Amino acid sequence: MTGRTPTVAVLDDEAPVRRALQRLLRTAGFDVRLFATGSDFMAHLDGIDCLILDLHLPGMSGFEVQDALTDRHSPIPVVVLTGNDTPANRSRSIAHGARAFLTKPVDDKVLLDALRPLTSALHASGR
Repeated sequence: MTGRTPTVAVLDDEAPVRRALQRLLRTAGFDVRLFATGSDFMAHLDGIDCLILDLHLPGMSGFEVQDALTDRHSPIPVVVLTGNDTPANRSRSIAHGARAFLTKPVDDKVLLDALRPLTSALHASGR
C-alpha cells in the first residue's frame, strides 16, 4: 500500500458543479483537480487516479475524452456523471470504458461508492 491520497479529476463545464464536487471529494479524503474542458484535462493527466466526466462539454465532448484516453492506453478509470441520461449515452459510455454511469443530481453516497473501488485499486497496484 502506498499510503498516497488518491487524486480525482472532475471534468465538467459548470463551475458550480465542479466546486460542489470538489467540496464533497475533499471532505471524503480525496485530492481533487478541476477541469472545465477536455483539452485542458488531457494536457494534465499525470497523477490522476480517477476521472469524473461530464459528457456535454465545449470543444471535446466527454465521449471524445474517453476515446482519447483509450488511444493513449490510459489506465485512468472513468465515472460518467451527466444530466443527460439516455439509453444511447449510457450504452456508449459503458462501451467506451466507463466504470460507472451516474446522473445529475447525484446522491453523495452513490458517487463516493462508485469511486472507492476505483481509487483503492491504486493502492493494490502500487501506483
